[in-house]
Amino acid sequence: MTSPIHSDLARSARLLPRGVGRRPIAAVADGLFRLLESLPPSGGAWADVPGGQRVAVFRPPDPGPHPAVLWIHGGGLLFGSPLQDVAWCHRLRDQLGAVVAAVSYRHALQHPYPAALDDCSAALRWLAQHPDVDPSRIAVAGASAGGGLAAATCLRAREEGAVRPAFQLLVYPMLDDRTAGDGVDLTQCRLWDVPSNQLGWGAYLRGVDPVPPLAAPGRCDDLSGVPPAWIGVGTNDLFYPEDVAYAERLRSAGVPCALEIVPGAYHGFESVDASALVSRAFDAAKIGALRAALSTGR
Repeated sequence: MTSPIHSDLARSARLLPRGVGRRPIAAVADGLFRLLESLPPSGGAWADVPGGQRVAVFRPPDPGPHPAVLWIHGGGLLFGSPLQDVAWCHRLRDQLGAVVAAVSYRHALQHPYPAALDDCSAALRWLAQHPDVDPSRIAVAGASAGGGLAAATCLRAREEGAVRPAFQLLVYPMLDDRTAGDGVDLTQCRLWDVPSNQLGWGAYLRGVDPVPPLAAPGRCDDLSGVPPAWIGVGTNDLFYPEDVAYAERLRSAGVPCALEIVPGAYHGFESVDASALVSRAFDAAKIGALRAALSTGR
């Protein structure tokens, strides 16, 4: 399928590589992000989660109970930090009146599956017990690898039964290790390409055979009973086919799922080119979906 770059994004796309998931880059990026986490999150605070990880917490000024968002950052399972999404977490807190907890999970070059999922699940349990949080109004949300981990966290929550998230917001989620770019014009992809994907999944799944559905939600045969979902993705994103397929399978399983497709948008476009009209509309759609879901709970 050929899909030209969206006109709002054409200028930024010319400056971007097709993939950043290369082992030397990932190792250096992971180290730099970890150094940054010695700093406090602007407008928030670090909190310890049982199990050894931390979350960056952003609280509304008024007393709760509040709705809440567990935010899971992207980075191809290889690198990243809650600190890269501080401005987004501020928007969630301010526009939704929500407690936002952004989890610092372990990355795959040093810690393969299930380390990252364990950390995200522990953060969800911690958030549900937070005194300022209404546990019936929690959304699990994430972008890219964080979107895939958000989907997996909801699948595990369904299995464990202790916490029942009200919603899952999956922003161009990384869901299926079998993705090889079928159905996407790879020349129009940016930031995340097939070699990047192979490195991320290869590190995360090393030593895991067969691959369980909690590791790669795209492999899950039964999607019933998970929270209602919103999935957003551009047509020039490597994950476009797997994200559309996941949305369709959620609907077939009786799970309400809104699907936002952005023609000509590349992976991570709204973060790279935040001022573009198409990026602002995409962000508004995310906020709107969360607002509608968290106004009443599940």
